Amino acid sequence: MNGRRLKLALSLSTAICVSVSATAFAQSADQKILQLPPVTVEDTALGFSLTKPTDKGYKATRSLSATKTDTPLIDVPQAVTVVTEKQIVDQAANSVGDAIRYVPGVTSAQGEGNRETLVLRGNTTTGDFFVDGIRDDVQTYRDLYNIQQLEVFKGPNAMIFGRGGIGGVINRVTKQADWANVRELRLEGGSYNHARGQFDVGQAVNDAVALRLTGVYQYSESYRDDVFFRRWGVNPTASFRLGDDTLVQVGYEHFYDRRVADRGVPGHFRPSTATGPVEALDTPRGQFFGDPKNSPTWTNSDAVNIAIEHRFSDTMTLRNRTRYADYDKFYQNIFPGAVNAAEATVSISGYNNGQKRKNLINQTDFNATFNTGSIKHTVLAGMELGRQKTDNVRTTAYFGPNTSAPTTLTVPISASNIRTSPTWAPNATDASNHGVATVAAGYIQDQITIIPQVQIIAGLRYDSFNVDFLNNRTAARLDVTDKVWSPRAGLIYKPAENVSVYAAFSRTFQPRAGEQLASLSATTASLAPEEFTNYEIGAKWDVLLDFNVAAALYQLDRDNVIVLIDPNNPALGTELGGGQRTKGIEMSATGNITDQWSVIASYAYQDGKFTKAISASVREGATLANLPKHSISVWSRYDVTSDLGIGLGMNYQSKRYAAQDNLQVMRGFARFDAAVFYNVTENITAQVNVENLFDKKYFVYANSNNNITPGSPTAFKAALTARF
Repeated sequence: MNGRRLKLALSLSTAICVSVSATAFAQSADQKILQLPPVTVEDTALGFSLTKPTDKGYKATRSLSATKTDTPLIDVPQAVTVVTEKQIVDQAANSVGDAIRYVPGVTSAQGEGNRETLVLRGNTTTGDFFVDGIRDDVQTYRDLYNIQQLEVFKGPNAMIFGRGGIGGVINRVTKQADWANVRELRLEGGSYNHARGQFDVGQAVNDAVALRLTGVYQYSESYRDDVFFRRWGVNPTASFRLGDDTLVQVGYEHFYDRRVADRGVPGHFRPSTATGPVEALDTPRGQFFGDPKNSPTWTNSDAVNIAIEHRFSDTMTLRNRTRYADYDKFYQNIFPGAVNAAEATVSISGYNNGQKRKNLINQTDFNATFNTGSIKHTVLAGMELGRQKTDNVRTTAYFGPNTSAPTTLTVPISASNIRTSPTWAPNATDASNHGVATVAAGYIQDQITIIPQVQIIAGLRYDSFNVDFLNNRTAARLDVTDKVWSPRAGLIYKPAENVSVYAAFSRTFQPRAGEQLASLSATTASLAPEEFTNYEIGAKWDVLLDFNVAAALYQLDRDNVIVLIDPNNPALGTELGGGQRTKGIEMSATGNITDQWSVIASYAYQDGKFTKAISASVREGATLANLPKHSISVWSRYDVTSDLGIGLGMNYQSKRYAAQDNLQVMRGFARFDAAVFYNVTENITAQVNVENLFDKKYFVYANSNNNITPGSPTAFKAALTARF
């Protein structure tokens, strides 16, 4: 589908819903406008407004994103973790990386210090991020100032989310104007000159119009020498009731993030007599390797969102969502390489990369509920149309006045924080490309209740995904279209209303252009996309109204991988085959055990291996990078009185490898956090959060064998939240 036709289809899709909205308004002009509840909106199925009265603690009850229908989480045949606003506030989590610390089966990688990089069921991703169910995939850091809840869906599921999501996806559900009168201001200060302020103001103009404005500003330094970051964002939204049956929500967000790209410390030297993995270089936790003054990274983004919902009846609903996002991303880094043990030196090199991306994505979903005899059906039929235009330019650091200068420096380990004046220019392999990716997809799903104890969910999606890719340096052009079917199926058995046992199957695909649409080459263009297939069984039990336990057992297979025909003779070339498998168990307990005691606890066992050699250094049996075999997290809050509460958290991860070759290891660690909460007045709350209570020395994550980040020493945040 070319760009003109795609734009036309997007316009028509939105116009249809606008027309429906206008018609509904005309038909309802003489009817009484729906009076909404004063605090939460319970009678709209839009995902932004799914907060229920019971969702004020750590446990969430429902999600629109999991099935694109308003479904209780206990009826979703998939491992899902929802980080609620209450949890985000109690743990003083300001980023996605902070919020996922207590999510089973999810860890972080370093992301070269310029982007959030998550590891879901062993698969590393920088692009499987969504906002209100729509793709938000540029490589950057995301703030939680305007977030109602963070949804983590484990396992691939292209039927709902489209391409990618190879280990799962992260969906941010944003705060929307919802006729609630909100007046909230939060101020934070803490270690390493941490300063942050955020606000949330909402107001009903009248019964038909509501407005809301959220915003944030933060400046923080770091335990890492000469590292800082600054960010600010603003997100106004407006909601309009066009009669009893139509809701329109519009919003705009501007967000800016600037920081020093910190790639940590290099790996320890590897003696020639070494037979196993070695650890990272043991240096002071703050020691910077490279040039922090020449390592800036920033992202400037603007996004417009429009959501329209019309109810034809109590059993039929039409939704349309459109998101236009313009991202401008740049990062530059002077960073460490290999260590020379004999000379006690480390090599330093650098590069920068600029990316501009414009996303235009439209989704239209039709939901209908009906019975065929005694069998109940909840049917979803929808389509997604999207266009993503991306430009990338990369240059290399030459440490001298021109490109004849060397591209590496050698400096003493003891004097690794340096100042440079490099010349930035492209080398022979640096990328400069332009790409346009378009998607036209249709999907259908049926949630079938055969009897109250037995449910089936079955869905199928078809994607026509095209990448038109131009290499500006060579003028080579590649045009590839993948046409892919993505199934999903699940069987749910409910021996009681508050208990479900399920078995599920799902699949997704990853185009050869990669998650960032910049990896296409003449060699890979003709290859079929990679496939990821998930088999899962699990159980969920709402033990109490506000307390849930869940468990899942899964196997995730990666196929169509480029593997060596003979690992002992790489000259024989490569072939496509099954190259990776992750098997695991996830368990969690979330919610309020009593009115005073809230708990979040999780355990994950993950065994991720390469089943075939993919290179001379990544052999069959190698463990996936940044993947602990065992991880445990527990957070508990106890309210001693109505005004005083205390919190204690623990995160444990067993050893992890820094890279796929398994040459560098990060030893296991257990870190403890704590918090105190105090209601100063009825409307003012104070809290203090302490990270790494016992000053444990550990490595938090890695990007490669020579980019390993030490964890923070003991640090604190103090916050004051006022509600008016």
